[in-house]
Amino acid sequence: MKLLRQFAIILGILFVGEFIKSFTAIPIPGNILGMIILLICLLTGILKVETIEDVSKFLLDHLAFLFVPAGVGMIKNFHLVKNEWLYITIILVISTALVIAVTGFTVQFLKRRISK
Repeated sequence: MKLLRQFAIILGILFVGEFIKSFTAIPIPGNILGMIILLICLLTGILKVETIEDVSKFLLDHLAFLFVPAGVGMIKNFHLVKNEWLYITIILVISTALVIAVTGFTVQFLKRRISK
């Protein structure tokens, strides 16, 4: 029951993000808005980490499973992208390198800032 309640909290926040997206002209996906709302709730103390900790660990442990539908969709629609695979591969490599670099710089910046 505890996991269901925690999962319901996360789904409720996701729903609020989707609701805001559908009724405003904000060019940000609803799930991103939901994550921003969740972050704000956690930073302001409206929502305690313990409130969603167990289901968050469960979801992170099974994160790879959540990519299965996207992989199946890619395989199913491979005919649409088979002529563009080189460009897609180049974009994936560059974007992955950028994400790794930005994440590294951000972590180093935050570590320096916290240690002061």
